[in-house]
Order: sequence, then C-alpha cells, then structure tokens
Amino acid sequence: MCELGRGFAHIDTWIFDLDNTLYPASCRLFDQIDVKIGAFVSNLLGIDTAEARRIQKAYFYEYGTTLRGLMSEHEVSPDEFLDYVHDIDHSPVPANQALDAALHGLPGRKLIFTNGTVAHARKVLARIGVTHHFGDIFDIVHSDFIPKPAIGPYRKFIAQTGIEPTSSAMFEDIARNLEAPHELGMTTVLVTSPDNKDAEHLNALHGGAGEKHVHHVTGDLAAFLTKLAADRN
Repeated sequence: MCELGRGFAHIDTWIFDLDNTLYPASCRLFDQIDVKIGAFVSNLLGIDTAEARRIQKAYFYEYGTTLRGLMSEHEVSPDEFLDYVHDIDHSPVPANQALDAALHGLPGRKLIFTNGTVAHARKVLARIGVTHHFGDIFDIVHSDFIPKPAIGPYRKFIAQTGIEPTSSAMFEDIARNLEAPHELGMTTVLVTSPDNKDAEHLNALHGGAGEKHVHHVTGDLAAFLTKLAADRN
C-alpha cells in the first residue's frame, strides 16, 4: 500500500520505533517486559495476576503505555517502574546482518524514537549489531513520560533533533502511533508480525494497514529496507 506520491526518493531521515520493530517479535523479548509490568502492577496494587493483567492492558490501550496509566491513576514513580521492567535478559535478540547492511545502504540520519528507555534501546541495538547507525535515541524520558501516540512527543522529537518531517520516514509496529507522524508530514511504514499480539489487537481496534495514515506495510523490515537501498543506488 502506498499513498500517491509517498515514495522514498526524498527521504533523508529514517526514524525507527524499537521494540517489535527493529527486532522480530518472534524472539519474544518484549514478553519479558510484559511479564514484569504485570508483576509490578500486581505488587503495587496488591492484586492477583489475572486482575493485574487486565489493568495493565487496559492502561496500555487507553494511555499508550501502562506506565502512563499508573502515573495518572496511582502517582507511580516512573524511574522505579522503568528500572524494574527493563531489567531483563536481552540475549534472545538475534544479530541481523541483513538489517545492518540495509541501513548502511540508506543515505541520511537514522534515529530511534521509543516509548522505552535509552539504556534498553542501547542493549537491543548492540544485540542486533546496528548501534553504529543511530545518532540519537529519543526515549520516554525525553518525552516527559508522555508516550506515543500523543502528538506532543513527536513535536518535541522534531524540535530536539532538528529533523524535517516531510523528508522523514517513520517505522512502527502499532498503527495508531503513525497517525501523528502522518499528520506532521512524514512517510509512514507499519511493521507487522503475527507474533505481535498487542499490536494486532490495537490495529484491529483502531485501524491498521488500511488506514490513510499508513503508507506502506511490511512483515520483513530488513528485506523492505534492502529494496529501498537498492532503489536509491
């Protein structure tokens, strides 16, 4: 799918979400974070696992992140939460030489824009083997703990990095997180996977590949970027 005129010849800035976008959801890294979020909610509220899971997902769907819901509803300290949920084993993330080569073939800046943390992102990028491509990581702390899909973090990201939205492409696994980039003039790419259950659920509720704010869809990021790099050369 491609909105008329939404090719990549004009793109000089490549912006990537991190979790379940730069690495495959099939490696189940985010499952570890998901479990730890549930445990945090359970311990915080003194409730069983099932009820904690219900609240965790309700906050995620409503607020963009469970953290934002906990901050809004329970005045939770974000630092305590983020330190706890990102204390995981990053070894399941595989190296991706094809992605490394594809990124090398794309001219311009490459940036990370994540609802996670810089520390988590650096560990993931190191595991994939693509750290050297990325000049800036804009995380949930930079966005004042206001997560995507709110448009405010995108505006702050643009101001802080000095990018030009109309010559930028945004890659994301959750379609609603592409609404603001589309509104701001970016070319948008939805990265899909049947293993990414939260994204599939949200995309079914709020519109996914068929929505006007999604210009392109891929189930294989490395192959998609490889073709783009070939087309640019």
